[in-house]
Amino acid sequence: MFGWITEWAFHVHLLMAISWIGGSVFMFVLGVTLRDKKAQQEVYPHVGPIFGWFEVAALVTLLATGFILGVKYNLFTLLMHPNGTEISHALMMKVILVAILTVATIIHFVIAYRTNGKERTRKEQLLSRSSSMLIFILNLFVMHYAIVMRDIL
Repeated sequence: MFGWITEWAFHVHLLMAISWIGGSVFMFVLGVTLRDKKAQQEVYPHVGPIFGWFEVAALVTLLATGFILGVKYNLFTLLMHPNGTEISHALMMKVILVAILTVATIIHFVIAYRTNGKERTRKEQLLSRSSSMLIFILNLFVMHYAIVMRDIL
């Protein structure tokens, strides 16, 4: 009955990963190049909420399709009982990185949502920027381990 879900899970997972990482790269480039405070105040209140909700939907979809793929390929057994193989290592690293990435995304989203259009405190600014940078960097490592796993599977 749900066979079509597992058949499409990889394609949906890949599409959401492209969207997630591409969006992350775009926002990183925007943040680095848009240095004028006035320009930031004009752009971020409009782009931020659209991007933020899209990224939340993409992350939830990635987690759901990742779970489906984990079931399909019996990866949860391997996760609970690592055997020292390359796939075991890649899976463990990807799961750890995705967990950290998810927490960083929640932190960043909550701060961005609460302070949209408002002045941020020094602490909020530090947490927002550092979580954003962490998300950007972790995306590259998650993508690496995803490629390693796909090559093996």
